[in-house]
Amino acid sequence: MRNISKTISRSLMAGAALAAMSLSAHADEWRYAFEEALTEVQGVYATKFKEYIEENSDHTVTLFPFGTLGESADIMEQAQAGILQFVDQSPGFTGALIPEAQVFFVPYLLPQNEEKLFEFFRTSKAINEMFPELYAEQGLELLTMFPEGEVCLTTQEPVKTPADLNEVKFRVMTNPLLVEAYAAWGATPTPLPWGEVYGALQTGIIQGQENPGFFLESTKMYEVTNVITCPGHNNFTTAVMANKDFFDGLEAADQELVQSAIQSAFDYILDYQKGLQEESLEKIKEAKPDMQINILTDEERQPFMEAAAEVEATFLEMTGEGGKKILDQMKADLEAVD
Repeated sequence: MRNISKTISRSLMAGAALAAMSLSAHADEWRYAFEEALTEVQGVYATKFKEYIEENSDHTVTLFPFGTLGESADIMEQAQAGILQFVDQSPGFTGALIPEAQVFFVPYLLPQNEEKLFEFFRTSKAINEMFPELYAEQGLELLTMFPEGEVCLTTQEPVKTPADLNEVKFRVMTNPLLVEAYAAWGATPTPLPWGEVYGALQTGIIQGQENPGFFLESTKMYEVTNVITCPGHNNFTTAVMANKDFFDGLEAADQELVQSAIQSAFDYILDYQKGLQEESLEKIKEAKPDMQINILTDEERQPFMEAAAEVEATFLEMTGEGGKKILDQMKADLEAVD
């Protein structure tokens, strides 16, 4: 992590230096933490956000990649406390705070078609109108949500049917619905902080985990696993938030600046992701030629879809009427882009 600040060259004329210092006196430093490395999708998004803010204002944005300030729970607490101004975190980790956010873990809800998926995130009423109200109740200003890539499973043995996951100790985020999804497939869901996953796979404490292709490649998960299976069940979603008191306290011009930076980075990250999944899986194959990579066919996916059907019912049991409204609206939004 680097603390990037503007400096004034000694070679500048005294008058220009004084003017620059006068401007910077009114500038703020904004702190932004996220769950991935600087070169991974959340980091790329954060970098674009930072560039936009710093090119269009006197503010600076200091970025804190994964591990700099702790695990996901730590950075969320810091954002709610106002220590951080911005945080990027998957709804998987905010499920305890906002149960309805677990809807993103209902298997086979989101479309696999990239164009439809991106249009859904651009236009969804559930995402852009309903979720902000839920986040606000937790002291958070929801600025945007975006997909990060199709989720694939890594295991030691091939997975062609749910039976192949029987009693496999499978790492999941600390998310009740994700636990239910893997239990429905016969696995033994094992919540574990991300920092412990590589070592746990290496020592056999767990035998599997899931993540988008780019993350499997960048974190070298392939080094401690034998098979990648893509059953098409989900696309990893993340949410960028601001501390609500901080955001509400900004001048109107700064609020508009933040929203413009969010939109600019959003447009960039969707374009950045085109072809990223395929490229990442190819890199893994190059790095480990004997790695098995299986993209399940529609026929092979059917048993997974049938077994996961009960997960939607579980989501509704967990979240009640509020969850039903969110799920119904998401289905309507998805139908609109179909």
